Amino acid sequence: MEKFTLQKDEDFIQLNDLMKVLNWVGSGGEAKQIILSEQVTVNGSIEMRVRRKLHSGDKVQWGDLSAEIS
Repeated sequence: MEKFTLQKDEDFIQLNDLMKVLNWVGSGGEAKQIILSEQVTVNGSIEMRVRRKLHSGDKVQWGDLSAEIS
């Protein structure tokens, strides 16, 4: 599981942005398609909100890829 640490001045990161930052996808459009096709879970539940705000402690999974926000 990858760890993603929020910057001191950030309270959250959007789901689609996280997928781009971690190089899981090549573009925001690709992230959107994957999220809307119900392939991504946040804290164990399918997430379809492309811009879902992820906070410290949230866990994201897509296939074999996973990350925890800290």
